[in-house]
Amino acid sequence: MAVDRPNFRLSDAERTQALDALAEHVRTGRLDLPEYDERSASVTAAKTRGDLAAVFADLPDPRPEVLGPAGTVERVPTAVPVPSLGRRLAAVAVPAATVLAVVLFFTLGRFGIFVFVLPIVVALLAGSIARQRH
Repeated sequence: MAVDRPNFRLSDAERTQALDALAEHVRTGRLDLPEYDERSASVTAAKTRGDLAAVFADLPDPRPEVLGPAGTVERVPTAVPVPSLGRRLAAVAVPAATVLAVVLFFTLGRFGIFVFVLPIVVALLAGSIARQRH
């Protein structure tokens, strides 16, 4: 769970809001009284947003506004790797060679079994091209 600026100090109003949220969790049955006592003591002693986030880490909404809604996580954009030309060629060429080998098997007759070497040769060639460009 991400807390925006976890080192920022809490105000009294934010602590009160956190205590109100904990009380609601007791009313709905998510917390029992001993847990509430423990967590409310932690809220009262909390100095920063990060301290408060630990108290609400396993609880859904309601939460104090300073923590944001439950389930919010900072998304870090990640680059999607683009396959190389050799890999894209292999992805197309090997299945095409396999289909061609099956067609040739049924049309050539007696020596048709040797056409199944074709997909293997194409896979080896595509792999060597991909390694040379990598």
